[in-house]
Amino acid sequence: MSLRQRALEILCTADPADKAAQARALFERFEDHSLDAEALAEPDLLPGRPARPRLVPPKDVPTRTPFTLEGRAALLHAIAHIEFNAINLALDAVWRFGGMPAAFYRDWSQVASEEALHFTLLREHLQSLGFDYGDFDAQDGPWLMTQRTAHDVVARMALVPRTLEARGLDATPPLQAKFARAGDERAVEILAVILRDEVGHVAVGNRWYRWLCERDGLDPLALYAELVKRYDAPRLRPPFNREARRAAGFTDEEIAWLL
Repeated sequence: MSLRQRALEILCTADPADKAAQARALFERFEDHSLDAEALAEPDLLPGRPARPRLVPPKDVPTRTPFTLEGRAALLHAIAHIEFNAINLALDAVWRFGGMPAAFYRDWSQVASEEALHFTLLREHLQSLGFDYGDFDAQDGPWLMTQRTAHDVVARMALVPRTLEARGLDATPPLQAKFARAGDERAVEILAVILRDEVGHVAVGNRWYRWLCERDGLDPLALYAELVKRYDAPRLRPPFNREARRAAGFTDEEIAWLL
């Protein structure tokens, strides 16, 4: 079976633990799979996901405080849901876009593996508090952008890793501070792992976005502004983690555009 076929199978897997384990195995056995550029038929229902959590509009997901047990669990659940979605986003990049260099598929297989680790760490911590993934409502914003950019790898690289996932670079340090004030050192440790890896994930998006722009003779900065408007991507709000964004490959000019 080709790597892309296997990635699609894993993307269709509904059980979160199985999906996470298979995503990690996919990267560990990357060399065992062939690469091909053939078009694959898209299943009717993507991605595979469990019956719970219930998906609701973003406005219906309440803001939670980490200073009560249930509030802390709900906040951890929201982050775990982001990481579960991130597994799906990376797997979708692997299977959907044929004809890219082998390094593209290695990069996104690695991202899927690391997102699977993040989800597993968060779920284990959630379980230690007496809760589990699925116990709270969640929203589906990141997957909607994945659907919008399904036909365009340039837009996908611009608007998923470089926009939606890059928000995590800005949001994670304040979340760490909240959990620290709540006395949850394990959550702080897990978020440190996530922030470290997410710098690399956003860098993957930057690298392939620029590679595609160079291949097609496009101006990365001008095109990004156009894609944000065309696909109604969220306009990010400060404060920005400039150090992490620079480490992930954003230029000062790109950061200034956000302001």
